[in-house]
Amino acid sequence: MTLRREIRFLLNEQEIRLDRLRPDETLLDFLRLNRRLTGTKEGCAEGDCGACTVLVGRLTADGLVYEGVNACIRFMASLDGCHVVTVEHVRGSEGNLHPVQQALVDHHGSQCGFCTPGIVMSLYALWMANSSPSEADIEKALQGNLCRCTGYAPIIRAALAASRSDRNGDPLLSERSKVIAQLQAIHDGQTVDMGEGENRIIVPANVDDFASALEANPDATIVAGSTDVGLWVTKQFRAIHPAIFLNRLDELRDASLGGQVLKIGAGVSYTDARDIFAEHIHELAELLDRIGGDQVRNMGTIGGNIANGSPIGDMPPSLIALGATLVLRKGTERREIPLEDYFIDYGKQDRRPGEFVERVDIPLPAAETRFHAWKISKRREEDITAVLGAFAVTLDDENVVTQARIAYGGMAATPKRARAMEEVLIGRKLDDETVEQAIEACVSDFTPISDMRASADYRMMVARNLMKRFQLAVTTSDQPVITRRHQAA
Repeated sequence: MTLRREIRFLLNEQEIRLDRLRPDETLLDFLRLNRRLTGTKEGCAEGDCGACTVLVGRLTADGLVYEGVNACIRFMASLDGCHVVTVEHVRGSEGNLHPVQQALVDHHGSQCGFCTPGIVMSLYALWMANSSPSEADIEKALQGNLCRCTGYAPIIRAALAASRSDRNGDPLLSERSKVIAQLQAIHDGQTVDMGEGENRIIVPANVDDFASALEANPDATIVAGSTDVGLWVTKQFRAIHPAIFLNRLDELRDASLGGQVLKIGAGVSYTDARDIFAEHIHELAELLDRIGGDQVRNMGTIGGNIANGSPIGDMPPSLIALGATLVLRKGTERREIPLEDYFIDYGKQDRRPGEFVERVDIPLPAAETRFHAWKISKRREEDITAVLGAFAVTLDDENVVTQARIAYGGMAATPKRARAMEEVLIGRKLDDETVEQAIEACVSDFTPISDMRASADYRMMVARNLMKRFQLAVTTSDQPVITRRHQAA
């Protein structure tokens, strides 16, 4: 293993090299305090409001890809080999306003202006990726950007107008080959190991180096997307040293279909997972659209959502219902366990010292299996889950349940199977009588608690109603139309 003692990345047009850095130092603080690039604003400090949005470019198999991220929860050490672009670098071909910026001016898309730089960066990412976005595409691109005073109608009009503009002369498009060459030079195949004690940072160059580093430092904090660990720092003021950052591990970003099983590397982001889910299990793709905004989906990982063991993680209930298996690795040894067995108790998972989540294997549901997953939250977008119900039920030609796997999040100390409900269903027709009995069995499976997200009574009511919703979804085509404005789930 060859080592490097500094972090290297590009910031706008400049190469940055840092040999002194704290593991918990955020990109937002570096930009504003160290570089005085104050166009990037601090709002929520938890990845919720989008005022701190910047673009981060990284080399992928498809070339150089730029994604919007929340600078407030993105750690500096995770930027090794990346290109960070702030609003100060956004400009038109003649040094004037960029078409996205000009459109916001022309269509009155800014009032107080605090949120505007972040909105510019989100729309800039959309502008580069999609030359003819629909209003739905624009709304999705703005899910992670909060505007308190302007209202979104003029911002959407501005985005539509900007999409019709000329792309010649855009700096990130015209300078792409130059930036790629610079990033390729930074990717020297060396593991970064810098600092000591509370300043210890490790950025492995490959998965084998990561496995060795974690074996040697089993108490290290593993940082993948930092959408959870970032809040440990900004809200809980927790120490995370020594920290191991996984952003360079392309081996963990592989997502493929093997036989009838989706093999999803732990480092696959929600954004990157969406296409393969949309092709093979479209309900999972729809669920991903309910997780944060683009900035969170670009950073957060499937493996991280599992590994942190949260009882309200959005992915585990669905994956448990589908019968997913977890691949855990320590050094060169691997073991596989059913995902449902990974969660032992609140804050406790079946992960040994020095062991990490390497991959999750998701069996494709059979043709006769009906799968649905619904997230219930106070807001449709950018909100934490109150209850998430996932149902994978196999029916024969007579509408008799032959297999059932039901899992909930938010109803217990861990994501959990509803085994009493399953037992009621198996061997019986999925009719009103059976479903009512399954609903009554829910109280045998769960004793939810009340917290800031929902009361215990509400959670139980929702969990029971989702069982009825599943019956309606698979047995009728006359379900009431739920408009976007009034949709609760």
